[in-house]
Order: sequence, then structure tokens, then C-alpha cells
Amino acid sequence: MVIAGEPVYYADRIDTVTNPRMIIEVLSKSTRNYDQGDKFDAYRTTPEFQEYVLVDQYQVYVKQFTKTAEGYWLLKDYREEQEALDFMSVDCAIRLEEIYEGVQMQDPEVRNAIRLLCLSKRAVEQFIQ
Repeated sequence: MVIAGEPVYYADRIDTVTNPRMIIEVLSKSTRNYDQGDKFDAYRTTPEFQEYVLVDQYQVYVKQFTKTAEGYWLLKDYREEQEALDFMSVDCAIRLEEIYEGVQMQDPEVRNAIRLLCLSKRAVEQFIQ
């Protein structure tokens, strides 16, 4: 999750942020339909929310939803390891081969252990700058 400015929390909770700019999720078989459906619908009610990235853990496939100035959501699919995912809400890009580095698609244990947010150390440092 990327937040612009200070986090705004829901009620008295410290684990529920209400002002994310971007959310990245790794899809699993049990939650993929919910993540792309009802969950995405709920996220879109947040005015600050600009970008939603879904990373498939079973194949090289990333979906990027970005909000236009007019309020429409555009989808861009990435399927090739050589492609660079160019984030729209932060100044950062990462190649799919970096996201899937070390992930062996034929090994279910490795697939399920895909790194949180699938970002290399270099990409995280770019977010911070």
C-alpha cells in the first residue's frame, strides 16, 4: 500500500487505513474473485485511491488498474517478463522479471511464498525517495 501524506485510520483502529493511493495484492486461488470484484468495488469508493495492481502467483501476469482524471478506471495487462510495470501513482517502474525473481511456477510451495508486494529492494527504495 502507498499512502500520500499521513495515514488516516478508520475509527480508533490502527490497522485499517482509509486513504490509500495505491494497493498491490498477490492473488490466490481462494481470494482472486473477491479481490477483483467486491473488494475492488469497495476500494474505489475511496477518493484518494488511484491505482490497483494485482499480481498472479501462478503465472507471469499482472493487472494494473489506474484511475483517469475523469474518474474512469483503465486496465493494462502485463504478461511478458521483459515488460516494465510503470506505476502511475508513484514515480517508479519495475520489470516483471524482478517481480517474479526466484519464483518457480511449477513449484507450488515457491509460488505460495511469493514476496510481499513482489517488489525488489531497489523498487521499494524508489518509493521512499
